[in-house]
Amino acid sequence: MHPVSRPRARHLASAIARQRRERHSEALRQLCGKEDFPTPEEVLAAPKRKMRAAGFSLAKIAALKDLAKKTLEGVVPERASLGKIDDDGIIERITQVRGIGRWTVEMMLMFQLGRPDVLPADDFGVRNGFRLAYGLRKMPPPRSLTAFGERWRPHRTAAAWYLWRAVELSRAGKLPPPAERIRLPRVKRRKARRKRAH
Repeated sequence: MHPVSRPRARHLASAIARQRRERHSEALRQLCGKEDFPTPEEVLAAPKRKMRAAGFSLAKIAALKDLAKKTLEGVVPERASLGKIDDDGIIERITQVRGIGRWTVEMMLMFQLGRPDVLPADDFGVRNGFRLAYGLRKMPPPRSLTAFGERWRPHRTAAAWYLWRAVELSRAGKLPPPAERIRLPRVKRRKARRKRAH
C-alpha cells in the first residue's frame, strides 16, 4: 500500500483530535502497526472491536471509517487538486464526512492550507473579539458577522486573527476603545421548505 498523503493524514488527524486527545492519535498508529497515520484502506479494514479496545468511541469509529470511505470515493480532495478548489468547494466536500463540520474545515483552511480569506463566523473567539472590538453588548449572530465581514475581503483570515487578538488584549486590559460605533446588518433567516404531500 502507498503511504497516505499529507492532506489525508491531516484530515484523519482532525477527526481524531477534535477533543484534543493525543492518545487517540497514537492509538490509531499502534492499531495499524505503523509510525505514520494509516491509509484509508487500513482504517476501513481495522476491526471495530480492536478500535473500541484501543479507546475509540463508536461515534469516533463511524466518523473515521466514513472519512476513509469518502477519501477513497474522491469526495475528500487529493493533495494535487486542493490548490484548484476554492474555499467553499473544500468546505462543501469535506463537511459531507460524518462528524466534520464547517468550523473544522475552516480551521484546516487557515492553519494547514494557509488560505488568506477565511472568516470563521461561528467561532466563539471570533464573535467575542468582534463584540469587544466594536463595543457591542451582545454577541453578533454568525450570519450578521459574515455579512459585515464582506468588507474585509480578500483578507478575512487576517481579520479573524485581529479579532482573536482583541480577546487577548481585553483580558490584559489593553484593548483600546472602539474607534466607531456600528450597526450590524440584519440577515433574514432562511425558512425551511415544507415538503408537499403527494
